[in-house]
Amino acid sequence: MGATEILRAEELTLYFRTRKGVVQAVDQISFSVPRNGALAVLGESGCGKSSLARAILRLLPRNVSHYSGRVYLDGRDIMAIDDETFRREIRWSQISFVPQASMNALNPVLRVGDQVAEPAMLHLGLSKPEAIERAAQMLSYVGVPQDFVRRYSFELSGGMRQRVAIAMALITFPMLVILDEPTSALDLLTQANIMNMLKRIKNEMETSYILITHDIATASELADWVAVMYAGQIVELGDAERFFHHPLHPYSQKLLAAVPRLRGHQVLEYIPGRPPSLINPPAGCRFADRCPFRFAHCELDPPLFNVEGRQVKCWLYEG
Repeated sequence: MGATEILRAEELTLYFRTRKGVVQAVDQISFSVPRNGALAVLGESGCGKSSLARAILRLLPRNVSHYSGRVYLDGRDIMAIDDETFRREIRWSQISFVPQASMNALNPVLRVGDQVAEPAMLHLGLSKPEAIERAAQMLSYVGVPQDFVRRYSFELSGGMRQRVAIAMALITFPMLVILDEPTSALDLLTQANIMNMLKRIKNEMETSYILITHDIATASELADWVAVMYAGQIVELGDAERFFHHPLHPYSQKLLAAVPRLRGHQVLEYIPGRPPSLINPPAGCRFADRCPFRFAHCELDPPLFNVEGRQVKCWLYEG
């Protein structure tokens, strides 16, 4: 593992068992997260982004059919340790999580301060008064008045509840924070404020992020690297600046062509068809049925080709 990486995943796989068959939610995914950097994971709903977060954190439901691969955190193979050690030493201590719809994840019958303080009590061994004091400091750091520690979540606005969820994720000063759609239910002004806060935290606390989102504009604000997921696989991986100016994979190109721009004339595009079922995905390229550049070779599953330091899963870049 390189000194510039805080996390690296190799062949990470997570399948779920359902009545209709096995869902291949995360299918042999490999990527890395830069130290003090942000990796944005982009893709349509249902492509496996949230399942990827759960695979890293071992937040697994009972219907797991297959779970394998390697995950290295700061050089340590965290897949090799038992569940109890992982819960005690890794989850929330070193990797924390802001879940999707986190505004509704707060318990309405517990005070905000108690909920933010709980990870510090469990993982740092602080007494309740010490944890409450740290919770007040962390709430203030993310822009929530300290006296909100005695309020309940239903007394807060959506933006304030989102900040509380982020404070809860940061209170143990983790190496890595996984953010699953952190701004999806917020208005545009609140989204901008939350993203500015996350950028400030990244610089001041030297925190690394995995940002899971379908919002390309949000990703462009924070990402240093971008991974594009489609049908349970990563189809493009590379640095954010080149990705947003010149995406390689046909799916990535279609995604960016569907985003309105403030300047210049643009005809918005759309992606025809729908993603394949993750129960019975096609044997070849999973985007082939929707791709405008499809040709005979697409019947075979392409590897990830290296293109000037970027990776793309498309036969167009063979050789």
